[in-house]
Amino acid sequence: MQQDQQPRKKRSRFLAGALAAGVAGAALAGGMAVNTVPVFAEPVRVDAPQQLPTFADLVEKVSPAVVSVRVDEDVKPAADDGGDDQMQNPFDNLPQDHPLRRFFDIPGGPGFPGTPRGRQLPRHAVAQGSGFFISEDGYLVTNNHVVDGGSNYTVVMDDTTEYKAKLIGTDKRTDLALLKVDAPDHKFTYVAWGDDSKVRVGDWVVAVGNPFGLGGTVTAGIVSAHGRDIGAGPYDDFLQIDAAVNRGNSGGPDFNLNGEVVGINTAIFSPSGGNVGIAFAIPASVAKDVVQSLKENGTVERGWLGVQIAPVTDDIAEAVGLADAKGAIVTLPDNETPASKAGIQTGDVITAVNGETVDGPRELARVIGNERPGTKIEVSLWRNNEAETVDVTLGNLASLDEAASASGRPDQRVPTNPSSLSGYGLTLTPSEDGQGVVVTDIDPDSTAAEKGVQPGDVIVSVNGKSVRSRGDVSQALSDAAKSGRKAALFQLRQGEQNRFVALPISKG
Repeated sequence: MQQDQQPRKKRSRFLAGALAAGVAGAALAGGMAVNTVPVFAEPVRVDAPQQLPTFADLVEKVSPAVVSVRVDEDVKPAADDGGDDQMQNPFDNLPQDHPLRRFFDIPGGPGFPGTPRGRQLPRHAVAQGSGFFISEDGYLVTNNHVVDGGSNYTVVMDDTTEYKAKLIGTDKRTDLALLKVDAPDHKFTYVAWGDDSKVRVGDWVVAVGNPFGLGGTVTAGIVSAHGRDIGAGPYDDFLQIDAAVNRGNSGGPDFNLNGEVVGINTAIFSPSGGNVGIAFAIPASVAKDVVQSLKENGTVERGWLGVQIAPVTDDIAEAVGLADAKGAIVTLPDNETPASKAGIQTGDVITAVNGETVDGPRELARVIGNERPGTKIEVSLWRNNEAETVDVTLGNLASLDEAASASGRPDQRVPTNPSSLSGYGLTLTPSEDGQGVVVTDIDPDSTAAEKGVQPGDVIVSVNGKSVRSRGDVSQALSDAAKSGRKAALFQLRQGEQNRFVALPISKG
């Protein structure tokens, strides 16, 4: 038994040694060392990889319709008043043979040798934004602020091809503009309008544009909010999106996942001037109607009611006997308007138009603006604790713009008719209760400002004469001047407090 166990132990030790040698990579065979191939683990592969969301197909189809809009503008030089030229060569006083002159004498530059002293040559400015085609025959949409002040317009395609474009029309109130490229032998890729009313907060949008002049750029984000009012005008109704929108994206489209335009980038909120994830887009429903009007008429015709309006606060609602703080309280301007012709009075609260409830001034402005001039509408009013209705034939808001342009006054986004009191730096408008005139603006460098007159003050009387219009104030001042007075006594009311201020009679 012991003799049999001894060979077994020897065989076991031999097998263990052979296995150990094999693990080390070599074994003895016939007295020679034989190398073995090491075995590695297989790399991990996924037979059916998960498909992440991609916008590549969408972008590939819509990108040819999105363009860069280059705007050329000739900037007129400031008039030469004979004073010191800001562009004067700082080395003019050096001797003619001074060696530094060879570094700074630039012939032909404004204010430098080679150009008459003080003369400034016209400067050429170039602005750039984005736009997109809405028809195969070359109509394209962008922002009004992109083309504003331009003299020549160039459209740069996705493939860098350039076309000259002409301006069809603009609408400052919605910041939209329509251009046209005439290329009879070319059919442009264009995109369709989408239904922004179906866009929900949280839906994806893809912004395509040309920020910083880099060429076509794509960003994606979600809709953050509907109906944003950013104080740009009475027709504010913006989509807020969080896609990266920067300078140069203005006028560029925002697409839904079907490749339809649901918004047009127009503004960003940015303390630094760059993207912070809060961008505002004009809804497609607004843009579609405006663009169609620009295409047909070159302008946008809007109805004009001719009232100054303010929101109905809780206090106002309680004072006039309204159950809810809704509607728009009316102040009529001095001049005759469609509202005054129809019998609307200062202090009336407009609660509905054609049966559609008006929540506030913004809704009223939008409803009236959507109507065409000459349209007869039914206005529901709250007056003397009773509801009334009046029929109003709307005027044309464009005529108000033309009058403002002719008088040199800047565009008024809300139809108002303030009057300037010459020589005093005061802008006045009739008060809501018809008693006095309200100071709506004041020149901070004027004598009136020095005497403590402030915006919001109501001028009740001048030299003891009650005033209800700018004309009354002017007449009272004229009478005071004729009587030999050097100053006029203004009675001012701020809330429940009255005070008197003496202002010198202006020679103007």
